Amino acid sequence: MTLTNPTLEDRATGALVGAAVGDALGGPVEGWTPDRIVERHGGRIHGIVGPWHEDWRTARPIAPYHKGDGHVTDDTLMTHALVRVYEAVRDHLDAYAVAEHLVPDLMTNPRWIPELEAEALPLQRIFLAEKWIVTRLHYAHVDPREAGSGNIVNCGAAMYMAPVGIANAGNPAGAYSEALDIAGAHQSSYGREAAGVFAAAVAAACLPGATASTVLDTALSLAKDGTRTAIEAVAETASRHRDFESALAPLRAAVAPYDSVGPDYRAPSLGARRPSRLHSIEELPIALGMLLIADGAYEASVLGAVNYGRDCDSIATMAGAIAGALGGEAVVPPAWAKQVAEASRLDLHAPAASMAAVTREIFTRDRTRRAAHESAFATLTAPR
Repeated sequence: MTLTNPTLEDRATGALVGAAVGDALGGPVEGWTPDRIVERHGGRIHGIVGPWHEDWRTARPIAPYHKGDGHVTDDTLMTHALVRVYEAVRDHLDAYAVAEHLVPDLMTNPRWIPELEAEALPLQRIFLAEKWIVTRLHYAHVDPREAGSGNIVNCGAAMYMAPVGIANAGNPAGAYSEALDIAGAHQSSYGREAAGVFAAAVAAACLPGATASTVLDTALSLAKDGTRTAIEAVAETASRHRDFESALAPLRAAVAPYDSVGPDYRAPSLGARRPSRLHSIEELPIALGMLLIADGAYEASVLGAVNYGRDCDSIATMAGAIAGALGGEAVVPPAWAKQVAEASRLDLHAPAASMAAVTREIFTRDRTRRAAHESAFATLTAPR
């Protein structure tokens, strides 16, 4: 059942649970091509599957992570970590909040890590682009607003920005600006830009009456440089397809000129992941493309993202967050959400409920700040 007009709480739950489920579905086939996925699984993926390698503890290049069987990856771990920062600050965030709250959380608070099947510090699971935050902010004492410079330019910052969209539900421009500030501690160039556009897309999906098309229009109105042109190219291709199967190769061809990684995801070119005004991460445009093809439907958006392969856990995380925000909690298959929560030993609903509550507090603060501004401006412009 899809609600006609989901509430803030419905949309927050749809976005965060939807993102986690997409992450878990995409994890076991991350890095592979659509053809190899069919070869490995005997067809397209239609739900939660097991690890690519039975000997996942030692098989390269996956070891030692148990990807599959409903386990979320670092996308969800980082998303929930950002929710905890909002819980602590209870207001809009900036790059300094990353230094003061996110980094200590990653370094000092052991948590259950599904892929390791053990309790560990999140720092021991996050990837190199995320470890950069700790290196730069905790050890190098870099200005948080500039700490992202020099890092790998990938989807690392974008993949966990859904909470920013919720915090700014209905205000895409605000989400864009806030995510850019937060992501400055993590990324530069088109990686940072994608973080802003993804957060804006989630915020736009929360608008009453939003559709996949209106979310795309909002993303294009805010996106800059290669990110914008990549989204345009993928959207134009997506408009010619009504199912993800026929779109898999055309979407890859559409985004390829903007993706610096190259055709072999596991063997990136020497020009990969470097700052550029001409390039874009692959994940966000493809997520938006799958959303358009599915007309905003959650299952089709996420399954299209998963079967696309390459960095499909992050693509499905983004597609799942936006589609979940559009339709609310009811559009996320309950069986998938239950299996992911149980397998990952995570409460997927608590972060969403907390994020919705914090968002209400932020809106109250914003309204007070706006009233103070209006009063001051009225005084400044009053006739003498």
